Amino acid sequence: MLEISNLYKSFGNLKVIDNLNISFSSNKIHCIFGPSGCGKSTLVNIIAGTMDYDKGSINGMVGKRISYVFQEDRLLPWATIDENMMFVLESGFEKSRGQQTIDKYLSLVDLLKFKNHYPEELSGGMKQRVSIARAFAFRGDILVMDEPFKGLHLEIKKDIMDYILKEWNKDDKIIFFITHDMEEALYLSDYIYIFNGPPLKLKRKIDIDIPHLEREESKVKLRAKVNDYI
Repeated sequence: MLEISNLYKSFGNLKVIDNLNISFSSNKIHCIFGPSGCGKSTLVNIIAGTMDYDKGSINGMVGKRISYVFQEDRLLPWATIDENMMFVLESGFEKSRGQQTIDKYLSLVDLLKFKNHYPEELSGGMKQRVSIARAFAFRGDILVMDEPFKGLHLEIKKDIMDYILKEWNKDDKIIFFITHDMEEALYLSDYIYIFNGPPLKLKRKIDIDIPHLEREESKVKLRAKVNDYI
């Protein structure tokens, strides 16, 4: 369980988060949904520790490792794809095991044959797939994904989402998923949090109680459940 209490964050005179209180249960996929600029990325950046907050408290983060898929790929331009992957694994893996892990996740995103290429040799969508593979390889306790599937082919996107459902949604992990794509949210999430702002305010929390395997056949029912709140 991760609990956020009385959280505040401003940029100059702009209040982005103003006395936010919210909790997120473990072993669930939490979709953060809302209009651009409402404060979604600020919230997950604070949770991930990449941004400071003004005051408040976040409980449940002690000792947690974070895997983060950013909106931009954040690859080192002077390093090959293999070296970019190894960079995040060096402190926690023996080299041979690290290489096996790299190959596994590059295969998942269909980029193993590009492991010795440099980022400038890859398209934007390919670089985004590398950033997904890198986050998966790190195997954090909390996975943060901020618009992770932009520019991805539908088949690859579904393979990655199915992998998340099969392999990540267990072992007391928490997944935060920011998207503007309601189809992605309905397929992947256990809970959808519909926000507006700034400042960031929770408009509605929706429990998606249809099993994942049945969601393709239940799109109409799922959409009806959320349409009144978006």
